[in-house]
Amino acid sequence: MAARQGAVPKDGRRPRSAWLAGVRGRHTQAGALELDRLIHERVRLGIVSALAVNGSLTFTDLKELLGATDGNLSAHARRLEDAGYVTCEKSFEGRMPRTEYALTEVGLRELEYYLDHMEAIIQATRDA
Repeated sequence: MAARQGAVPKDGRRPRSAWLAGVRGRHTQAGALELDRLIHERVRLGIVSALAVNGSLTFTDLKELLGATDGNLSAHARRLEDAGYVTCEKSFEGRMPRTEYALTEVGLRELEYYLDHMEAIIQATRDA
């Protein structure tokens, strides 16, 4: 016998489709339909999170902190810069190039929005 749509099984756990509907409903009310894919990627989330905590960091600091390669960090930082989430200042210390990143107001706002969204998903999961 098929379960009635929307019915909660005897074990009290809602089927995955009901859980997703609950999460979508909450986010529709908040105006968000899905996660910010730009921030959601692991390295980019690491970049914006590290910058939110530290204010600004050099390319070398970010690379060591995130365990990223030069090319990987550079590509992800460029995506965030193109979106206006971070700024990139290039200078020299003596003869050594120095690249420093900082989070913009837009980037901070989008990170806060992303974190609120994740907290709502976590709460919906706990309530399920």
